[in-house]
Amino acid sequence: MTNDVQETAAPAPGGVEGRAADLVQRLLAVGIDGRGPFDSAAEVARAARRRHPDTEAAVSAVVRQHTRLVAGNGFVTGLGGLLTMPVALPANVFGFHVLAVRAVAAIAELRGYDTSRPEVRSTVLLTLVGADATDVLKSVGLPTGNRLTRLATSRVPRPALMLLNKGVGFRLLTRFGTTTLVRVPTRALPVVGGAVGGAVDAVMFRRIAAAAQDALPPTARG
Repeated sequence: MTNDVQETAAPAPGGVEGRAADLVQRLLAVGIDGRGPFDSAAEVARAARRRHPDTEAAVSAVVRQHTRLVAGNGFVTGLGGLLTMPVALPANVFGFHVLAVRAVAAIAELRGYDTSRPEVRSTVLLTLVGADATDVLKSVGLPTGNRLTRLATSRVPRPALMLLNKGVGFRLLTRFGTTTLVRVPTRALPVVGGAVGGAVDAVMFRRIAAAAQDALPPTARG
């Protein structure tokens, strides 16, 4: 999946700040806009709508589809155990977040939000950090009451959104390292590591999807 990722903006600055900005750019470019054979969130939403005219049935279908994809990604990248872990774990963690971004963005599209709007894109990113979303919003001086719904439906200055996205990137980079360390014992054994990894990833994804459904209620367009 990472081979399909291309830089879509000016080169980011170096160091941790640059890595955070680059990570966010890649998650948005692949997860929402789609790259190569990886369908965009809007395409996923349209496909779900064709199969399920009812909005909430379509949302449930997207969640089921991505639960399977996330579990499959976790299983495949854990099959090799310790032998393939140095390569497989980073790919697994990035792949998990790309799939989570696409699922949340597809839910947003189905419920009437326009994922081309920067505020909605930032809202999608915030669903990845859970309870830390409040701290990220506070750090850039944005309101935290009904935090994600309010952000998705507001007009926010571009500099504030850039800082917000960067804050999400910082937290995800930290989690990438922490998650990698936590997952090593569960993925050390070939095949068994794949089964455990797939199950853990599916549970984590469902938490994100549930939070996104609460944070992005249907709009008049949905």
